Amino acid sequence: MKARAIALICLAQVLVLSLWFSGTAAGPGLAEAAGRPGSGFLALLTSAVQAGFVCGTLASAALTLPDRLDPRRLFAGAALLGAVANAAILLLPAEAIILARFVTGVALAGVYPVGMKLAAGWAGQGGAGQGGAGRGDMGLVVGLLVGGLVLGSASPHLVNGLGGLDWRLTLASASLAALAGAALILGVRLGPGHAAAPPFRPQAALQLWRNRGARLATLGYLGHMWELYAMWSWVGLYLAASFAAWRGTPGVVAAEASLATFAVIAIGAPGSVLAGIWADRVGRVRVTVAAMAVSGGCCLLAGLAFGLHPVLTTTLCLVWGLAVVADSAQFSASVAEQSEPGLTGTMLTLQTSLGFALTLVTIHLMPPLLALAGWGGAFAVLAIGPALGCLAMLRLGRPRG
Repeated sequence: MKARAIALICLAQVLVLSLWFSGTAAGPGLAEAAGRPGSGFLALLTSAVQAGFVCGTLASAALTLPDRLDPRRLFAGAALLGAVANAAILLLPAEAIILARFVTGVALAGVYPVGMKLAAGWAGQGGAGQGGAGRGDMGLVVGLLVGGLVLGSASPHLVNGLGGLDWRLTLASASLAALAGAALILGVRLGPGHAAAPPFRPQAALQLWRNRGARLATLGYLGHMWELYAMWSWVGLYLAASFAAWRGTPGVVAAEASLATFAVIAIGAPGSVLAGIWADRVGRVRVTVAAMAVSGGCCLLAGLAFGLHPVLTTTLCLVWGLAVVADSAQFSASVAEQSEPGLTGTMLTLQTSLGFALTLVTIHLMPPLLALAGWGGAFAVLAIGPALGCLAMLRLGRPRG
């Protein structure tokens, strides 16, 4: 029963989250059809979803919707809204496309964190042990969901590397996948760890900061998110520029760089699962600190690796791609274990909202940093996040004196 429920949740979430990345895959063709060529429109396609997700998660957390409503129905309703908004792009003028992507992001606020709540209800409960290690399999369960998110993030680069599909087919397929995900989630039973929400209190979301463990885990998560999406957003351009610098043939390396980028991002999926298994055994603090130390080191080495033989540069980026997301699920698992019963969904939603809000800063900070300091300097700034995240998690692992 548990394995079936987790499998259905993971599959439903991957299907619905295809809405998030459909705009990336369809972006070039969509921009051409809308008469908006150039990077500005493409950046807005991504930023609009991120902004919608942040607004949606903030509203959801403030109203404690993931805990007050049946999470399966909330998930299904949000998936339906996202599918409609995404499909509407096929009929909308250019001026309304960004709004449709924003609405898609709002809808996904009812999918990603709610999926984690559903999965947490099936995980072995019992709180955090020494070093942040759960006494069940919370890390593995949430790691499986994050692994699905990682594969979805990587998929547009695979599509581009293999030559791409018609942008209309990409959008339509994503909407159909979301509808299938909505149907699947309604067949999932609530796990034994699912707790009824306490009476509605507007200040309930503030428990994320009042609870020491949840607060430190969230600060660690913010350090992680400072780096993650900026790395994911720019590593493809970094690899293409590096390959071109090595070979002196910029037009030839586009497909090769896209395939390398897919591998760099996708390797984080098995990394998330393996990190979950490890964290359940040795502790979340050890896993998150180790992952952030490695990814932060890769930030600092990226400048030195630029322009080297593509095998060397790609190898560094593969290590980076493995480490940069390996710890992601463990911050959520920590918050789930530290949260008051009945408020798990709200705490996960608020944590996710804060993290994705921060990504809007770093994604748009990269262009001026590149112009000012080049790839080495820009990626070095990203290392600030993992460094501060390590400090927060080390404090979490230190007993209160």
